[in-house]
Amino acid sequence: MLEHLRSIPASLNSRSAGDSTSFNVSPSHDDHALWMQKMDITPFDFSYLSSLLGQAYNDWTSQVDAPLDRTFTVYSVWSTEGECVGEDPGQEFDPAINVRLLALECAEKKSTLSRSGTSIQGDYLLIAEPLFSRTNRDLFAVFIALVFESSLSETSEAVVRSEALHYRTCFYRRFEYIFMTDLLHAHEQTAREEHRRSILFQIVQRMHDKMDVGAILDEVFVSMDYLYPSANIMLYMSQDQRNFNPRIKPLLVQERGEDICVRSFMEGKLIVSRSEGMERRIIEVGLPLKGKQGIYGVFHIEMNEELIEDSDLQLIAMMADTAGTAFENAKLHEQSHMLIQELRVINDLTQRLNKSLQLTEIYQFSGQELKHTFQADFCCILRLNDNTNRFEVMSTNVKEISHKTYPVDSGIAGYMYQTEEPLIISDYTQFDKVTSSFMELTGAMSLIAAPIRVDGQVKSAILLAHEREHFFSYDNYRLLQMLSIHLGLAITNATLHAEVRRLANLDMLTGLYVRHYLDNIIHERQAHDYCGSLVVVDIDQFKQVNDTFGHQTGDQVLKQVSDIVTSSVRPEDICARWGGEELAIYMPQIGIHQALAYAEMIRTRVEAETRPSVTVSSGIAEWNWMDERVSVESLFYRADMALYSAKNGGRNRIVIEEQEVTR
Repeated sequence: MLEHLRSIPASLNSRSAGDSTSFNVSPSHDDHALWMQKMDITPFDFSYLSSLLGQAYNDWTSQVDAPLDRTFTVYSVWSTEGECVGEDPGQEFDPAINVRLLALECAEKKSTLSRSGTSIQGDYLLIAEPLFSRTNRDLFAVFIALVFESSLSETSEAVVRSEALHYRTCFYRRFEYIFMTDLLHAHEQTAREEHRRSILFQIVQRMHDKMDVGAILDEVFVSMDYLYPSANIMLYMSQDQRNFNPRIKPLLVQERGEDICVRSFMEGKLIVSRSEGMERRIIEVGLPLKGKQGIYGVFHIEMNEELIEDSDLQLIAMMADTAGTAFENAKLHEQSHMLIQELRVINDLTQRLNKSLQLTEIYQFSGQELKHTFQADFCCILRLNDNTNRFEVMSTNVKEISHKTYPVDSGIAGYMYQTEEPLIISDYTQFDKVTSSFMELTGAMSLIAAPIRVDGQVKSAILLAHEREHFFSYDNYRLLQMLSIHLGLAITNATLHAEVRRLANLDMLTGLYVRHYLDNIIHERQAHDYCGSLVVVDIDQFKQVNDTFGHQTGDQVLKQVSDIVTSSVRPEDICARWGGEELAIYMPQIGIHQALAYAEMIRTRVEAETRPSVTVSSGIAEWNWMDERVSVESLFYRADMALYSAKNGGRNRIVIEEQEVTR
């Protein structure tokens, strides 16, 4: 078969076409695997692979996302016999770089190898990646990258492995095209040899001209109606097939019992039954619609026996076989296009998600993109709040549930939180696991949903719904699972970024905010609030504490005072370590006399609760929208001056700017 190496049309020269086995397919999806995946090369083919490997290298070179820098990174492909079968023309390097030797060693050890050295061009690194067949994992070639010093930081084993897998995809696309052309050639020969019905060839041609599953099935009915206008023809499909043709119905095996359609489907062959009607003899035919992967449905034909001969049954059987092949090819075509689309969607969504590190933006953007991608009527993304242990609606186009929260054990999100599994519902009226306010408010019938995991735990949930029954396919269900993984990574990155920013604004000893963060907060609040107060707290004689008890005890005292401060003020107040033993509290939207009450509470608690016992002095300043001195610097200066007065006035006291509170 490999001797017939043909050129591939430009329309097939796309990166995503071809070998789907470069992705790991779990055993649970074997039933849905493409039948082409079962075709593979064997060691008997290795001696004929040189030309095919070279053509695949040219395909790979033309399909790279960006032009490769051939000056500092050179790729090549070698056979198991040490023959270079694919390389860039015109590349000349130091003969001391023995690429062939590494290729032979890699072929022998069947593992990734790397070698470094120095040549007249400079330091270099050789990385060899073995290429295995997809069925029996026979090593058939070696993919090698020669990386010079200037590209060492950009090219790694992971990059080479990625390019090797891409090249392997190009190779198998070439291989599959050869097999498909041979298969179609043999089929055409068979069709020409069976010339007794010239109309059959026309029907075959029309079917293979179509690459749409629905159009092929419609063509079968048109052809059968043309040949046998008095026949009653139905098609019972065994798989989920969206088609609005009234003569296409689902094959319900359990309900039909042992009738002719079920027998034909189970046995995979033509079954004929004859019976006596009121005025004529009736012939009933069950004919499977099958391809190499399996049986997709059964044609049920009823007609007058006098109008059909044995040769007609043979013709009908040949038409059904042709329809099965065309149907399967169209399914493969649809699946390949769907795979390309899925990869594009994943790539685009991942790039867009990685551009943002804001959780709110990620949720909003994801909701819009997922709704558009799956053509859903309604979308809802929820996030689990660890503090309240409730799901919060982060993004939705359903106004009634916007910003609502739900218990962690209720609804579709709660169901997925418990099962940790995605969900597909074809008819919500038949779903009895849980009730969903999202589905009931929207009146939707179909749903696909997937949990979003962060660090292995369910932290969010995606819900997509449509008003029609059976709207979402299994491929939609599978794609949503893949996208949920990428969305989980984006959420993880945004969460880590937010945590890093939070830690950057915290003082590690006290757990309070640092001064620059407090400055920024006051500046932001002054742009929106109408007043606020600043309390500066200083531990009296703190140096004496360090000198007497040691710096470790001094740190403990500072932590005690910090805890007292944070527990004495409101949740919206901002506490910060201003410097050394000085702490600052900004209290938005309250005046200086209200701030005094909080400062007095802090002063009395510190004196009573710290061990060893210390006292604090405080200075308080305020601003309001009528004050000309509303800058952050002026507010700190006035509070600091009040604190200075408290220190000079004997300590363990509070001073309001231009006033003193003696205790």
